[in-house]
Amino acid sequence: MPVRLDQRTAANQNVASHPPSRPASIWLRAGYWGCIVIAVAVVVRRVSALAYPPQSAPVQVGELDAVFASHAALTLAHILPALAFVLVTPFFVFRSDAGTAWPERVLFPLGAVVALTAYAMTSVDAVGGLLERSAVLFFNTLFLFSLFRAYRYWQRGESALKRRWMLRAIVILLGIATTRPVMGVFFATSPLTHLTASQFFGIAFWIGFSINTVAVELWLRSRDRTS
Repeated sequence: MPVRLDQRTAANQNVASHPPSRPASIWLRAGYWGCIVIAVAVVVRRVSALAYPPQSAPVQVGELDAVFASHAALTLAHILPALAFVLVTPFFVFRSDAGTAWPERVLFPLGAVVALTAYAMTSVDAVGGLLERSAVLFFNTLFLFSLFRAYRYWQRGESALKRRWMLRAIVILLGIATTRPVMGVFFATSPLTHLTASQFFGIAFWIGFSINTVAVELWLRSRDRTS
């Protein structure tokens, strides 16, 4: 039994040590880059709105801008490290372990800041109320847990398991980008559904983060089965 378990662990580590760049994972790479683009666009738009509040934005968008403007310092403390985290992730995801030393040293502290400020933002104000808070608390904790596991394996020199858990953390964090198209659908259909942002924000958060969390787990498990 110990030999069998050791063989299984070695196989899993061998699978996890490869970055997600094979043809079988094209769909995941496309989703990853799509999330990167959306995340960057969201941060740029938010910083712009804080610096130069739009005068003719739609009512619901204007209300959201006002919410973030009411605690601008905390918003910037969250979104700017998040932007830096997102921009550094490709240097981890698409490199072998030998080339990920500096990205790792940057991603761990940035991830901790993003997670802690996310908790703070949720405690200050949540557009979607309790449902949004529950989504943020659940997935932010899952992100922080994954990041912590990656950090512990990094300390132990177990590179395969470190990569596996870091990939989980990265994809979960990018769930915030996946929520944006979901919100777009809710905004577009609001004349028919009569749902306001406060009513669908929490739903969008649960859908967006769930998509990313399930996607990365399915991909990791599919790699395990292939091995």
